[in-house]
This record gives sequence, structure tokens and C-alpha cells, in this order.
Amino acid sequence: MTDQQAQPDRELGPVLVVIPTYNERDNIGKIVKRLHAALPQVHALVVDDGSPDGTGQVVDGMVAADDRVHVLHRTEKAGLGAAYVAGFGWGLERGYEFLVEMDADGSHAPEDLPRMLDAAANADLVIGSRYVTGGSVVNWPKSREVFSRGANLYSRIALGAPIKDITAGFRVYRAEVLRKLKLHNVASSGYCFQIDLSWRTHELGFRIVEVPITFTDRVIGESKMSGNVVREALIRVTKWGLRRRGNQLRSVFAPKAKTPSGTAK
Repeated sequence: MTDQQAQPDRELGPVLVVIPTYNERDNIGKIVKRLHAALPQVHALVVDDGSPDGTGQVVDGMVAADDRVHVLHRTEKAGLGAAYVAGFGWGLERGYEFLVEMDADGSHAPEDLPRMLDAAANADLVIGSRYVTGGSVVNWPKSREVFSRGANLYSRIALGAPIKDITAGFRVYRAEVLRKLKLHNVASSGYCFQIDLSWRTHELGFRIVEVPITFTDRVIGESKMSGNVVREALIRVTKWGLRRRGNQLRSVFAPKAKTPSGTAK
């Protein structure tokens, strides 16, 4: 990788990395430090959902010491999707051209972000993918990897979106894409949020590129995944998939419009 590739934010315009947190006091400082070691010019916005462990106060100290770090305090735990929507809105209002999704727990390596931003020069959405050639998962039990791969396959078939890792949470969006996605209409809150935005982006005809990453399961803290989050994703994807199939059938059997000469178009 050349020096020019290692600093793609200088070529692409201002980059904001949105990092949602809930009880990530022991992780947030480390992940932001790694981010700025990999990409000194990017800004980080921590969206904290009122963490009772004092994560918000830790970030306040980081903000005071570094003008590349920002914080958005929210009063309650409202879900991953709502946190990202709030963070994206904050970034769009301030003119960032590229907005990044990244977890606070270290599962998304900031060292992979330069390659993703490099790919963003010719894409509208870049997904850090576990399931394309070169991607991998570390420290996950086999059962969880099988579940994740199955969820991705099901979503891909149901929605007709040719994305290998449609549930991935490490992403780079062009600001233009987020403006057209009508984020205020996005109701998905957890795991399903990633699927929702991927599908919307695909349906609008934007170019999506997947870049291989190494996903490492968290070492400190507890996963926020729950049964309710998984059920939400299954129900919503099934509903969207059925609606998509219904629209396809209606288009096949809809009466053909006739031209003035009487022939069908």
C-alpha cells in the first residue's frame, strides 16, 4: 500500500467515523487511538446511548483533548439503527462527504479502513466483508459463523441483493447515498438495520463494493446481540421479500398498455 492509498481521506474529502456505544468504557479510547494511528485526518463521532458505566464521560475527556473527536449524548438505549441515523444526520449537517459505520468493541479493525476508503473512490457504499475472498472471522464459535452465513444467504435470496455480507456493520457511505435513503423512514433498530440500508442502496441503483476484512470477536465486554434483535431481522426480511415477490408477480400479470394503433407496448 502506498502512502497515497494510506491517506485516502485527503483525496476523498472529509470523513466521519460514527461509533455507537453502550457500556464501552474499556474499549472506546483504544479503538479511537487505533483509528487515528491508521488515519490521522479522519474525525470520530461517538454516539453514546446514556451508558451507565460512564462511557460518555470518558468520551467527554477525549473531546476536550482532541478536536478530531466528537460526541453525541443520547438519554436512552434506543438501538443500533437509531444511533447510526442520529450520527449520520449529525455528519450530514456538517458537510462530511463520507460517513463510516464502525463498532467500538474492536471487532472492526481500523487498520482495514484505509483500503475501504480507497475503494470508496469508485463506489457509493463499501462494505467490509467477512464472506468474500480474503475475508475471515476470528474467535467466533462455529455455530455463530454458521448462523451468520445462513442469515446472509437467506437475506440475499429473499431480497435479490447480490451482497455476500449484507449484515456487515463496517461500512463507508457516500453522503449522497444517505441523503437519498430517507433515513427518517428507517424503522429497523438492531441487526436488521444493516440489511435494510444495504437493500435500499441496491434498489436505488448505487454501486456497492465489498472489501475483505478480518472480523475479530470482542475480547472485553458483552455482545449486544439478542433474540429480539434476531427475530426483528427475520420478520422484516421475510416481509420485504414477500412484498418484492408480490411486486414482481403483479408486473408480470399486469395488463399491457396499448398504443394508439391498438398494439400492446
